Amino acid sequence: MTAYIVRRLLWLPVLLLIVVFITFVLGTYGPGDPVEVRLGTKANPEAVARLRHQLGLDRPFAVQFADYVGGVVRGDFGESYRYPGRKTLDLILPRMAVSAQLNLAALLIVLVIGLPVGMLAARFQGRWLDPAIVTGIVLFSSLPVLITGPLLLFLFVVILKLLPSAGWGGLFDPRVILPAVTIAIPGLALIVRVMRTSTLEVLSQDYVRTAHAKGLTPQIVARRHVARNAFLPVLTMLGFSLAGLIGGTIVGETIFGIPGVGRLGLESVFNRDYPVIMAFTILGSTIFVLANLIVDVAYTFLDPRIRY
Repeated sequence: MTAYIVRRLLWLPVLLLIVVFITFVLGTYGPGDPVEVRLGTKANPEAVARLRHQLGLDRPFAVQFADYVGGVVRGDFGESYRYPGRKTLDLILPRMAVSAQLNLAALLIVLVIGLPVGMLAARFQGRWLDPAIVTGIVLFSSLPVLITGPLLLFLFVVILKLLPSAGWGGLFDPRVILPAVTIAIPGLALIVRVMRTSTLEVLSQDYVRTAHAKGLTPQIVARRHVARNAFLPVLTMLGFSLAGLIGGTIVGETIFGIPGVGRLGLESVFNRDYPVIMAFTILGSTIFVLANLIVDVAYTFLDPRIRY
């Protein structure tokens, strides 16, 4: 177990270096000129050459990349093109705290609703409730966040007038409900399907039939024998669900006017603010890799049969 964790940790810098390299190449040779973004298309050639030199864009690629990697290691992702003089990390970190709270709320919704609903669908397999749950979840989750967000706004704000429309007030503010539900729906559908399939498989095992034969109530069997074992495959999907939540955050924050890092990333794409885009990509990839490492380690503790 310890050896596996050490191997994963040793591979982590290699994976992140690959991510940094790909991100740097796309940011350097992608569409649009960073100097053009700062000065405009009609800038004086001398001013263009001077700024290009200041940004180090006239240096060899290898030198630029080595300098950028050194900055990333020190936590310096450069200055924003859109906000001259502002460090990229200073723009991202406050917004990342907002996005972390939003994603935490969405993840709680996915787990609190997805796990029992998945078990409920499996429990009533062959009856009307099972296909009703699966069909409803799949149909609703097939809509993109760009559509579900406005739909929920129209229903709960305009028609029912139950929730505030937009803005941000923290994790325990009512305004977190709609955006959290919006970005949780795709992950919720995935967890319900996986939990249903896993529960059906566990229910067919001999130890579950033995527990029933001993006279244990269905509630006790579900709690002691089914829930934990059925949760194991769901755990492996949480890392991928996190990636989906991050992707949904980009659109969800824009729809609901939340000052998070997803909204900043989308605005940076439209404004060609490459340092912010690159930092957003690298930090997001780091979080995804670490989350999957944590999930793999947690899996071994929940299932002693797993050995690496």
